[in-house]
Amino acid sequence: MDSSFSKMEPACRKDKQKQQTPTRGDRTKQKSAQQELKQRQRAEIYALNKVMTELEQQQFEAFCKQKQSQAE
Repeated sequence: MDSSFSKMEPACRKDKQKQQTPTRGDRTKQKSAQQELKQRQRAEIYALNKVMTELEQQQFEAFCKQKQSQAE
């Protein structure tokens, strides 16, 4: 029985090592997912920037019209 127990122990260690170290495929998937997230966040930032710029332009135009009306 002692010999069979000692044979099982290294297999358990191998399983733990496999769980701790990601495989090349896992790392590639994780990197790809991070890149997709980064691209999505970047697109959201650009979209938000566009909306904010348009709003700022509208507010500036309204301000200019108001000042022009007051001057008349």
